[in-house]
Amino acid sequence: MTPRTIRIWSWLHRWTSLICTLFALMLCITGLPLIFKDELGPDLKLEATTTAPGTASIDDIIARAKAARPGQVVPYLFYDRDHPIVKVPTSPLMTTDPGDFHYQVFDTRTGRQIEVPQPNEGFLYIMLRLHLDLFAGIGGTLFLGFMGLLLCIAIVSGVVLYGPFTRRLDFGAIRRGKPQRTWLDLHNLLGIGTLAWFAVVSFTGVINTLAAPIELAWQANQLVEMAAQAKPAEDPTKRARIDDVLREVRIAVPGMNVMTVAFPGTPFATPSHVAIFLTGNTPITSRILKPALADATTGQIVSVRDMPWYATALFMSQPLHFGDYGGLPLKIIWALLDVVTIVVLISGLYLWWAKRRRRRSTGTTIAGLQAAAR
Repeated sequence: MTPRTIRIWSWLHRWTSLICTLFALMLCITGLPLIFKDELGPDLKLEATTTAPGTASIDDIIARAKAARPGQVVPYLFYDRDHPIVKVPTSPLMTTDPGDFHYQVFDTRTGRQIEVPQPNEGFLYIMLRLHLDLFAGIGGTLFLGFMGLLLCIAIVSGVVLYGPFTRRLDFGAIRRGKPQRTWLDLHNLLGIGTLAWFAVVSFTGVINTLAAPIELAWQANQLVEMAAQAKPAEDPTKRARIDDVLREVRIAVPGMNVMTVAFPGTPFATPSHVAIFLTGNTPITSRILKPALADATTGQIVSVRDMPWYATALFMSQPLHFGDYGGLPLKIIWALLDVVTIVVLISGLYLWWAKRRRRRSTGTTIAGLQAAAR
């Protein structure tokens, strides 16, 4: 590359890095405990039983959850991917913000209620909100997405500059002597060593920030199309048993697991339909949702279809981002790479600060010599 080209890429790398580094550092620090959210989460204390998951009546569970919170409604059901439990949120309205839900957890085998802390409280919840939206809602999410985009540009420009700046050095060489030179070599080595992982995590993080627009697009298009396939309800006030709805959807979509149920009136259903979201049983398909729509009056399945490609891209990016699809060994690898990335980010800030301080010192010295010459 020509000197001018190198200067352009250096300028791009410097400023994109400086703008996003503090936020990238915050995301790496908050993301570290989130990698182990299952291990750091509450102990469910499930009792030993030979009863199969799903044996307990969901209608009875919902009735008990409502009785414990008089005057409130149940907008959703959330099933756990790894444990035989269902989380039943209650709220004043079907459209209440999920951050204000109160959760009750039940064993789907026995129907027994399990006492656990609220998932929207505590250390992990604070880390999650900082990581997702800085407690600023959709605006914070999109802002972090922009920071992630700048980080991707910084990664690409760093790769472009790696060759010209290290061509006279053996790969992995760390020069001793001046601290700034040592940190520069360490920054380059760790940066290129974690390149693939850092690029994947950054890019999938940007995709994850588009979750809200993707959800809105699905609601405005496919949800409306699925609901249009249903006949008008004869008695809108009548409601089918949820146990019957779940039985029907398991017959219509065999070999898949129910993950979420959205009741009529919520943003993910319609006023006259129950929306059921299912996943597969393999490591890949367990991350991809398949929506089904059931008539809330009869419980009959109205429509089942695959999510659009952009929603599938979102679902696939989430396990790649958090590394939670390969068990504890993969989580440990993700955590180690995260720590190395934190070192890369801090060393980058140190190099910029040291260079800036040296320039100021040089400028002060030159000014003093000029004054003495007068």
